[in-house]
Parts: sequence; structure tokens; C-alpha cells
Amino acid sequence: MIARAQDGLLLAARLLMAAALLPTGIARALNVSGFALTLAGAGMPAPNAVATIAVVVQVFGPLALILGVLPRLTGVALAGFAAVMAVLIHPFWQYTGPAAVAERTLWLADLGLAGGFLIYAVAGPGAWSWQGWRSGPVARPAAKGAKAGAAKSGAGRSGANSNTRAKRAA
Repeated sequence: MIARAQDGLLLAARLLMAAALLPTGIARALNVSGFALTLAGAGMPAPNAVATIAVVVQVFGPLALILGVLPRLTGVALAGFAAVMAVLIHPFWQYTGPAAVAERTLWLADLGLAGGFLIYAVAGPGAWSWQGWRSGPVARPAAKGAKAGAAKSGAGRSGANSNTRAKRAA
């Protein structure tokens, strides 16, 4: 029961993290040149290449996240993307007053998202994912007595019962 709840929470976390990037990624994919102009205005070198790479990461990364495909690669790539974009898009140190507070808030939110992606890279997507489906059903640990009997006899549950019968007979 706890494993199912954990898998459900991991799925919900994946959906929520993907929701933070996917809508913006789709909007940027529909206007890559506009996004490149925004990056160029901010002084970004090679804004067309950066915009294209950002759109690919921001669209396909969340899709891989939702499906639970390649969790380590996806988590690390999205964490790096979120951290780099936080520094590039929200340079709060260049502002003063309320604008600095707003930019710092967005910067910290992006860094928090990067932390969530790193947790995903370490924890994995759970059983309700492509990776969970490919690895098959998760083996549940047996009861403590059955495990000890299986270790002694080299057999499963029936080995534990035969060990108990042998001890009673002796």
C-alpha cells in the first residue's frame, strides 16, 4: 500500500515539475525567433542556437519527465537548464527596489525547480513510468522468517517450512 502511494506521489511530482516548463516550452517553440530576439537583447552570444537548444530541452525534457524515460539524464539536463536559465533570465543583482525582489523570487523558484529535478535524477520516476513498466513488477520483500529460512535452505517459502519440520522432528 505504501509503495503504491509513493508511486502516485512520484507521478504527481513529475507532472507538477513538467507543468512548470512545458507550457513555456511550447509557446517558445511556436516563436523561436522571438525568443532568440529576447536572448539577443539580453546580450546572449549565438542567440539562435541557444534559443533552439532551450526549446528542445524545454519541450522534450518535460515529456521525458512525464513518461519517466531516462530519469538520470532527464533530471540532470533539466536541473542544469533551470539553473542556467535562472542566472541568464533573472539577474536580480542588476535591479533595485521591487524589481530586484521580484527577479530574486523568480531566480530562487528556478533554483528550487533545479533541486527538484536533481531529486528526480536520484530517486527515479517510480513504478508508474516507462522505466517502471520496462523493469517489470517490483519484488516485494518477504516476511522476516521466510527470508531467513530461504537463506538457510537455498529455497523459497517451502524451504522455510521444511526447515521448521526438520527442527521439530529432531
